Amino acid sequence: MASTLEFISRRSPIVCTGGCVASSQPLATAIGLDVLKRGGNAADAAVAVAAALNVTEPTSTGIGGDCFCLFYRAEDKKVYGLNGSGRCPRALSLQVLKEQGFDEENPIPPTHSHNITVPGAAAAWADTIHLFGSKKLTLAEILQPAIDLAECGFPVSEVTAFLWNDVAYKLQAAHNKYGTELLIDGAAPQHGQIFRNPSLANTFKTVSKDGKKGFYEGRIAQAIVQVVQRSGGVLDLEDLSSHATEIVQPVCTIYKGIKVWEVPPPSQGIVALMALNILENFHIEEMGHNSADYIHILTEAVKLSVSDASWYCADPAVVPVPTEELISKAYATGRSKYINLQRASEDTSHGSPLNTGKDTVYFAVVDSNGNACSFINSNYENFGTGLVPEGCGFALQNRGKGFSLSPGHPNCLSPGKRPFHTIIPALATAVDTDDLLCAFGVMGGFMQPQGHVQVLLNMAEFGMNPQIAVDVPRILVEYDKQDQKWHLHLEEGIASDVAEALKARGHVVHWPVSGHNRKLFGRGQIITSGHWWKTRDIPIHSSRVWWAGSDPRADGCAMGYCV
Repeated sequence: MASTLEFISRRSPIVCTGGCVASSQPLATAIGLDVLKRGGNAADAAVAVAAALNVTEPTSTGIGGDCFCLFYRAEDKKVYGLNGSGRCPRALSLQVLKEQGFDEENPIPPTHSHNITVPGAAAAWADTIHLFGSKKLTLAEILQPAIDLAECGFPVSEVTAFLWNDVAYKLQAAHNKYGTELLIDGAAPQHGQIFRNPSLANTFKTVSKDGKKGFYEGRIAQAIVQVVQRSGGVLDLEDLSSHATEIVQPVCTIYKGIKVWEVPPPSQGIVALMALNILENFHIEEMGHNSADYIHILTEAVKLSVSDASWYCADPAVVPVPTEELISKAYATGRSKYINLQRASEDTSHGSPLNTGKDTVYFAVVDSNGNACSFINSNYENFGTGLVPEGCGFALQNRGKGFSLSPGHPNCLSPGKRPFHTIIPALATAVDTDDLLCAFGVMGGFMQPQGHVQVLLNMAEFGMNPQIAVDVPRILVEYDKQDQKWHLHLEEGIASDVAEALKARGHVVHWPVSGHNRKLFGRGQIITSGHWWKTRDIPIHSSRVWWAGSDPRADGCAMGYCV
């Protein structure tokens, strides 16, 4: 089936003057837009979209997972952040895992319930509305469209149907007693088939009525604990009831007049910032988009950044994380000197910043007042562990897979600790004025920071509009622990002579990656304020026009309205 997904459409960017929503599912995009039209703001609409995506794309996202949020408030031109991730159960430790035969050499299987950390999405949805919402709509009103969609049913879209079928085995497993809640007659729904999820509708109704408490205490919490412990996990009711969203200070760097914002560790947002800082030392535009020179430099910058994050990126509430030093220009200048312009590096070691100076859904929402919400929600891998609590209609994430099981590693598993997180939303603002430039993101595991960098450079260096910026072929750099080599994946559309030139420089190249295998390169959404990417200067706009693009690798779209 991998070759059956063709990319044959041409889409223009959406342009509008009122509100705008870009997500990976048209039904979710439409729900977000309706919330804006009813008087809600970007935060209200973002939560409505998150809930709707749980209904229409449960493979990738849901209330059984985590989320992160960046909110740009137009009134004070400031960026705010929420860490909606959960912690490791208090009763789980390296010693417990060792006694069960798990360690770095024999890791926990991806679907094992030990990988279930406290789901943080429900609390973060409620807190997003409480902290940033318009106060014109209640949580119940914001969740109602998703409830209606779950009860009445919806036709499953093409990419989602493929992913659903690809991992249906998790839901069909004998130990997963209630996995059938997310199947039709024991099988994944087909493209265009109507799927209803009354159990998820009831979960949303409980949260609508009782707020966060309705999820982390009572029937839902008991069902979560029951399925986890029955499957060998140790998560308990106190782990759930003690959970709280963390308000965080977003981190940023400046790239040629653009201030790029990410959420701080334990998320991998610093990878994008480090890579941009390194790339600033090279003449990117002169190399040409997706040329061998450009891809080589980009690949090497990603290797350095990922190597650093793989060691240093951990829960700062538990271990010191030198974030400021890692994203400093001085550190990037030093790291850039390790790049050989003609040869691929095989080094995987992290640097020493203290020695220098100073599967997922992403969507974006902006409103008519100029507020923006950059939001990402995830189960981690498709359906996470696949475990479904009785009568709840959602799967539980396997985010604990992000922990290291090596004692002494900053990101090693320990009770009550948050794991390294792949999911990251992003925002960009103008350095001189703090005006919003764009809300953007690219989902997809370790692709995410690489996607942020590529999409941003597509606009900032190569002058692409938001739709083209997410359309054009991408690359993915990843380290394979088995053969201990870096691998470079090139999407179909990158020229064959470029692939050969990169092989000649020593890269392990996989080309062309096509069809459904394009899921490797994530799925992005972007909304920009004005067309600063046309001239690549950062003007102040007297009248606002939103420009939006939605990734063709997903089923979604961008939609807007005018005022």
